[in-house]
Amino acid sequence: MESSRLCPRATLRRRSLLSLGAMAAVAAVALGHPVAAKAEVWPARPIQLLIPYPPGGSADLLARPVAARLQERLGQPVVLDYRPGAGGTIASQMLARARPDGNTLIMVLAAHAINASLYPRLPYDTRKDFAPVSLVANLPMILAGSPSLQASNVAELIAQAKAAPGKLTFASAGNGNTGHLAGELFDSVAGIKMTHVPYKGSAQVVTAMLSGEVQLTFDSISTTLPHVRSGKLRALAVTGSQRAAVAPEVPTLAEAGVPGINITGWYAVLAPAGTPQPVIDRLSTEIATVLRQPELKATLAANGYEPVGSTPAALRTHIDAEINRWSKVVKESGAQIQ
Repeated sequence: MESSRLCPRATLRRRSLLSLGAMAAVAAVALGHPVAAKAEVWPARPIQLLIPYPPGGSADLLARPVAARLQERLGQPVVLDYRPGAGGTIASQMLARARPDGNTLIMVLAAHAINASLYPRLPYDTRKDFAPVSLVANLPMILAGSPSLQASNVAELIAQAKAAPGKLTFASAGNGNTGHLAGELFDSVAGIKMTHVPYKGSAQVVTAMLSGEVQLTFDSISTTLPHVRSGKLRALAVTGSQRAAVAPEVPTLAEAGVPGINITGWYAVLAPAGTPQPVIDRLSTEIATVLRQPELKATLAANGYEPVGSTPAALRTHIDAEINRWSKVVKESGAQIQ
């Protein structure tokens, strides 16, 4: 109808308003504020999983198969990023400074809790700067001897150490990790003194052990047991309260005459503090799901891992308890950064 048509002046005014609106929208986008932008559905990009130790170690042996199955569930690549050094604190600092969007994660070891009391100052707050996601697995540790070790059992080892204080050397995968603290605690309980030699990861420990560069190691069963099986290293004891299912013939330290030591390695996934809770919950659920897959369970069990898959709340409680526990061990053993 003629009466519904706009007059030329009204038409001009309408065009001007539309033009101004379009210009405002362009300016908003240029300034980084999209108009009515769609919220990004997580995960929309590849996920970076920081590993605090070099390839070939126990964290790597666990992270690779878990990440492969996790990316199938999430529909995005899960890329392992190795950031070794300073007992895992370099990688942890990177995570603490990362954007809390669920695209950067870390797989920490028990050293994460140990470092809170072993290092005088950390560039992050162990309790406040991270969001727990899931306790992935536990892993027994083993006390093994190299070809250069004369002792064939724990009793002979203690006698040899007492005869020559400080002469025996024990290797660990780095300052502050469970291998380091296990050796210091063993010294304290057994009344001996050995010399700690830290390396950058379990792969370097194995190399040093096979060459006889060091006499002993307290290391993850996953990296050490294959060389025990081949006869190149000698298993003396496991450090847990029970014999390991993957090596039932190896006695515990308590059975070998050194009670009071119960150390088992553990591995957990963390996100930066402030990561949205729905993202944390989704990650935790997916990790637990892949850990229940029979094929993955069999693969991990063959290497000594005991899959867990906890809730975020359960992991927070676990880490708090571990921080408290290791602070006492550090104090009583006199462990120091070397």
